Amino acid sequence: MSTGVMNALTVDSPVRRRGRWLANIILVVLGVVFVVPIAWIVLSSVNPAATVSMSVPSGVTFDNFAQVLTFNQSFLPLWNSAIISFGTAALTVVVGILAAYPLSRFNMRFQRGFLYSVLFGSCLPITALMVPVYAMFVQLKLLDSLLGVVLFMAATSLPMAIWMLKNFMDSVPVSLEEAAWVDGASPMRALAQIVLPLMRPGIGVVFIFVFTQAWGNFFVPFVLLFTAEKMPASVAIFQFFGNHGAVAYGQLAAFAMVYSVPILVLYLLMQRLTGSSFALAGGVKG
Repeated sequence: MSTGVMNALTVDSPVRRRGRWLANIILVVLGVVFVVPIAWIVLSSVNPAATVSMSVPSGVTFDNFAQVLTFNQSFLPLWNSAIISFGTAALTVVVGILAAYPLSRFNMRFQRGFLYSVLFGSCLPITALMVPVYAMFVQLKLLDSLLGVVLFMAATSLPMAIWMLKNFMDSVPVSLEEAAWVDGASPMRALAQIVLPLMRPGIGVVFIFVFTQAWGNFFVPFVLLFTAEKMPASVAIFQFFGNHGAVAYGQLAAFAMVYSVPILVLYLLMQRLTGSSFALAGGVKG
């Protein structure tokens, strides 16, 4: 029997057809699970009588956005979120690069044990660390401080960031650095001028990963911050949940739309800035 006939029989077999239908049904169900909450947010944000149920509004209004887009309700919490997220992501990336470089380029005696310790650190839940961290912050007078939140969130993000940055750094050919060393460049200069430009996409991935984690983090700012003027948007969203179970659903949906815009802009910027950096990796051939 020819190969073409066997392939045709295999593709058209009932078992493969049922498997394909089952996979498609599962994908459709998963797609609906993701799309329904997003559709509720979009429809409720322009609905003058939004409720917890999803419904098509009888008339489109932007009053929800007008009520939400004020300094105290949106801009100040978003500014606090930007400070915390940018600070956490920048500090994590800088420290993570300096930690990943020797792990990627040099063979050290306790390297494997250190890497497993880092991996174990990435598995620890933040809730398990909050009690000793809270006591330490009381001693260091870092409670109710954005700097304290940034330092703690950067410390908890570092283990995963070091692992990711080390793997990206391993893909950069060492021969490029060796050529720079022969020309008299120091290791730090080779790192800054050779390695980092080649791993810009990896740095962008780690930055976005840490930024989004910090942007949506509710628990850490809720525990470590007390002043309403310092609360990020992830905590300030509680202002739409009134007393006795009353919820301003339309304003909540409008705030969720505004809250999502910076993340979308960051994705687009990172994609544009890091799109063609791996082309330099071909420089070692020949």
